Amino acid sequence: MARTWLSVTVELLGGRGDDLWPWPGRVFAVGPSHTFTHLADAINDAFARWDRSHLSMFTLSDGQLITDSETGADMAGMADGPIISPLDIASTKVARTVQPGAEFQFTFDLGDNWTHRCVVGTNKVDPMELLGIRPKTPLPYWGWGRIPDQYGRRWSDDDGESKIPSRPSRPHPMQLNAWPAPDEVPVLDPSEVRAATAAGDAVRFLSAVRGRDVDDALQQVGAGIPMALEHRRSDIEAVALSIINRLAWRVGPGDAALADDLLAHLRNEPLTGNVVPVDLDMLSSVRECDPAMCTGGYIDFRSGEVFDDTLTDPAMVGADAAVDVEAEPERWLRFENIGARDGWNDMAAFAGRQRYTALRERLERASEGKGAFRRFRDLVDAEGLTTQWTLFSTDRTFGRARELLADNGIRVG
Repeated sequence: MARTWLSVTVELLGGRGDDLWPWPGRVFAVGPSHTFTHLADAINDAFARWDRSHLSMFTLSDGQLITDSETGADMAGMADGPIISPLDIASTKVARTVQPGAEFQFTFDLGDNWTHRCVVGTNKVDPMELLGIRPKTPLPYWGWGRIPDQYGRRWSDDDGESKIPSRPSRPHPMQLNAWPAPDEVPVLDPSEVRAATAAGDAVRFLSAVRGRDVDDALQQVGAGIPMALEHRRSDIEAVALSIINRLAWRVGPGDAALADDLLAHLRNEPLTGNVVPVDLDMLSSVRECDPAMCTGGYIDFRSGEVFDDTLTDPAMVGADAAVDVEAEPERWLRFENIGARDGWNDMAAFAGRQRYTALRERLERASEGKGAFRRFRDLVDAEGLTTQWTLFSTDRTFGRARELLADNGIRVG
């Protein structure tokens, strides 16, 4: 594309009786159709003027003035100085008035006299090369320096005489990547997510996850993504990709397996391995059962049903009701209860993800030594993290269940 636009460097020399140094500046791309009003507005935007109820004026190197018609008429009628005929700022085109290499002045607020030196570059430019667009108004593409406040105010209630307020003892949470606070984000309801998934209601599923913090429940949310993709693909693709990326970043138990499955669904590819409709909720419950009641259980490779090991003992449930896992051993997958080590790992992982250093260190100390589980739960309750911990620990349990299946060539259908 031809280089038909001007490059105009604007430096702020001073105002309100103060001379600035170094001069802050901005470099603007100015098009053939842009008027001096367009340029004045762009300069005021770039130099942070929020009160625009002031007059503006351009002065060319030959003394020609460019301002609004009313101010121009007043200046033309002055009784001293040379006879002038100001140009209308609203209709006069910049590119038709100044040439490459020209220098001119811009003054904003004829009382405070914010004075700018404007210099037109010697070479014209292509806005598509500089900006990637053809803006409707002049647009800066380079800049430097500190921009002074229009009225010299240092804070909102500054009267020019009061002492500067004390700096807060802590940075704002936004500076610490701790905003919004977890308790300000709507809490995910996993039961609603599971109900929507079971009902095949993609609209309800989206409503349950949209605007919620799902990072503690990726396994539970991810289980509903295939259903939602099937019914509302156009609405769910971005959500699915977000869940995949979050799983890849989190790298918790079962996250890699779920991410692979979701990516296959997103690409309309078949899942690898043996696809079985295993109820992860049931599998997780049996794996967490009291060791005094059961030591583990079995998964039926054909149906996906989950049984705790008491159901395989004729002495416990009767010969007719007992599940015979020995008749077809290749049909069944034996699994053991979750050990204490997993609980320790969960506490450590939960502590490590906390944003605030002090809280993270307290949780880490609570999860060490004898009585750790009780101390950890007490601290979680005291800090108002009970819901967050429940989501997190449940998700880890779901992930371990999915990981167990994936390690044995089973994908959850």
